[in-house]
Amino acid sequence: MNVHINGKLESLPTDCSISTLIEQMALEGKRIAVELNLDIVPKSEHLQTQLKEGDIVEIVHAIGGG
Repeated sequence: MNVHINGKLESLPTDCSISTLIEQMALEGKRIAVELNLDIVPKSEHLQTQLKEGDIVEIVHAIGGG
């Protein structure tokens, strides 16, 4: 299936969850926020949230500082 990730069209397996995507992108344990189709997806929902054809995913890194 094709999904837009941070503005780029990517091909993913049809049974891909947000959690799986994060693993594939080597972002486990990083401070990130995930937005799916303009809605923030809480970390507690990453495992059960399945991606679908045409979804738009934005992943941003939290950066500390002042």
